[in-house]
Amino acid sequence: MSDCIFCRIVAGQIPATKVFEDEDVVAFRDIHPQAALHVLIIPKKHIATLFDVVPEEDQAVLGKMLALAPRIASENGSADGFRTIINTGRLGGQEVYHLHIHVVGGQAMPAMLKY
Repeated sequence: MSDCIFCRIVAGQIPATKVFEDEDVVAFRDIHPQAALHVLIIPKKHIATLFDVVPEEDQAVLGKMLALAPRIASENGSADGFRTIINTGRLGGQEVYHLHIHVVGGQAMPAMLKY
């Protein structure tokens, strides 16, 4: 989707500080971090929200994203623990309509403590 900022990151049209990438997913640092560690994990294929019906052949990538979270946290300085957050839809606080997991850890900023 040409108007999706995360699709443009996947396509290399917008720079991002990537911490992981393979054929299915990209993980990169959030440009407005809410903690010492704040990385987003996204599928390369555009999936707008968890509300979307995900075909069976794409379900493995969702598991891969979640399974990648502890590795991202550990390799990026948050081996003591972390949070995974998926905002879904307008009332769920989703701002970018491309499915993404926030991996947040380390010294939390006050804004993150409300969740």
